[in-house]
Amino acid sequence: MFTLFFVDLGRKVLSLMHFVGGLTNLAVQTVYLTFKPPYKTERIIEQAKKAGYDSFPIVSLVALFIGFIFALQTAYFMQRIGSELYIASMVALSIVRELGPVITALIVAGRVGASNTAELGSMQVTEQIDALETLAANPVKYLVVPRFVALGAMLPVLTLYANIIGILGSYFICTIKLGITSSMYMHVTFSSLLYKDLFTGLFKSWIFGMLIALISCYEGFNVEGGAAGVGRATTRSVVFTFIMIIAADCFFTALFYFIFP
Repeated sequence: MFTLFFVDLGRKVLSLMHFVGGLTNLAVQTVYLTFKPPYKTERIIEQAKKAGYDSFPIVSLVALFIGFIFALQTAYFMQRIGSELYIASMVALSIVRELGPVITALIVAGRVGASNTAELGSMQVTEQIDALETLAANPVKYLVVPRFVALGAMLPVLTLYANIIGILGSYFICTIKLGITSSMYMHVTFSSLLYKDLFTGLFKSWIFGMLIALISCYEGFNVEGGAAGVGRATTRSVVFTFIMIIAADCFFTALFYFIFP
């Protein structure tokens, strides 16, 4: 009984080490090849459209509802202590520093990350990646770098957009339901936000974008077992990406707390 437990534990530890080592190797190659010509501008623009422009509708919808919900939940408590005016500052800080970057990254991980893994996994199963190597084309340069650059560039843009939409959703609730004037809401919102708040949120979203690209592409490159393997890899990609986003958010939140007290 105990022997089987430790054998299973050892396999999981080795699997984790293999994942971390493989992901680190891919990250090093990707960063190196990102700055090495030729630059695949057309593919970067194509991936930026897929990751950014095509994600605007779902990000808009989710961010608007987050603004609605957070304002209503905050109002439930703030009305009891007669401090409805401070709802604007609480919502703005929470969205800009945490909710905006994290929710946007999770949406993109579920939408674009899963798509990347499924696409590259299908190419791996049908030996198209081997064909690229046969034609002397580096698969990392051709397939991973455009996604890496596009996601790293578009996540901060999407996050900034989600911040605006989320604050706008809170604005509607506060001005229509709670009777706060528009000018007062805007004054409280912008007086409570500092440049460091915006910087920390956008920096984290940049990191999240690169994590999504690397994990999704790594899982796609390591698909085994045909169509069923593509499905398993896509599931692993989304789960691991979610875990890494939350872990990275926790790390950088603590780091920025001590750097920018």
